[in-house]
Amino acid sequence: MLENWLLELLFAVGRFFIHPLFYLFFLMTLAYGYVRVKRERKSFHIRVQDLYDEMKFTYTKGLLIGGIASVVLFCLGVSLPFGTIVLLAIITAIIGFTFQLRWLSAAFSVGITFFVTVLLTSGQAGGIQEFLVGLSETNYASLSILAGLMIIAEGVLIYRTAYKNTSPFIKTSTRGLPIGTHQANRTWMLPLLFLVPGGTLTSTLPWWPVLTINGEPFLLMFIPFFIGFHQRIQGSLPQASIKVTGLRVIWLGVATLLLSVLSIWFTVAAFIAMFIAMVGREIITIRQRINDNAAAFYFSKRDQGLMILGILPHSPAEKMNLQVGEMIMKVNGQAVKTVEEFYEALQKNGAFCKLEVIGYNGEIRFVQGALYVGEHHELGILFVQDDKKWETEAV
Repeated sequence: MLENWLLELLFAVGRFFIHPLFYLFFLMTLAYGYVRVKRERKSFHIRVQDLYDEMKFTYTKGLLIGGIASVVLFCLGVSLPFGTIVLLAIITAIIGFTFQLRWLSAAFSVGITFFVTVLLTSGQAGGIQEFLVGLSETNYASLSILAGLMIIAEGVLIYRTAYKNTSPFIKTSTRGLPIGTHQANRTWMLPLLFLVPGGTLTSTLPWWPVLTINGEPFLLMFIPFFIGFHQRIQGSLPQASIKVTGLRVIWLGVATLLLSVLSIWFTVAAFIAMFIAMVGREIITIRQRINDNAAAFYFSKRDQGLMILGILPHSPAEKMNLQVGEMIMKVNGQAVKTVEEFYEALQKNGAFCKLEVIGYNGEIRFVQGALYVGEHHELGILFVQDDKKWETEAV
């Protein structure tokens, strides 16, 4: 008995690595990275993160949450027919090709799968149902519970990781002035474990699986589940804005999950849960955009000092622990409020620099560091350039 389970688990891992989405998103994340690098070079004539940053982020940051979610799904015994899993993969791929990462939210990928399943199984789509094996046997409670769990996972990932390495760029305001903006375009790959009817495994426990399809034998299947996120921030610090969004998504997931649990006994609750999930996720996005557009531009010219828009990785600025959103007031004892003044003050000492910085808490702190040959003009700080040509420059 144990040997059968271990062998099936090994097969499940193998199925994970032959899943088309696992390789498709290698190409997709490279494309996302190319678009980001092109945008950053247009603003700063230099890229911030390398081309592979999206790929590395996607395939590492969701592993832990995916593992936890898989344990929960397995303990609940959430089972989906093979056809439903294939349909979910197809819809995820289609959304990915749109390059609109916010539509890769679990609320939309699972939600669209849910309602397409309803349409296909209630209509005269016999040919499609032959391709999507077992689609008509989909347990709507299982699908809505999956949505609730994945929306919670999405919120946790947004809160914990989406604000890291946001991409800065420059946009022009309605008054024709350059404005610094940050953008988070993120995807996460979560390895999820499902029970799929049609295998050889059976349960000897009378209470497990909790959610099963007609008590059939099942097999195990690991699939790569992809979640996407997009948010533009211009009216506040990226971390603060994105964490607020993450908390809102978590609460949406909790509400969806509670309704989904009710659908075990009342099927209509699954439909209500999925509707609330999709509408609620869009409302969260719209509310964030309205609030951000209404706020004053955070990364813009100030009467005193220079606002840090971005920090290049592995640069002297990063080693000095400078942070995006901090204000540089003095360089080597000289007050600065333009990039030119910063540049000139930096040359006063070719081997050492001392910066007076106002931190997030409004308090002044001093940072200093040694400069080496070739570095004194390249601290790795991105500013909004304030000259007549409205260009930008990496200092």
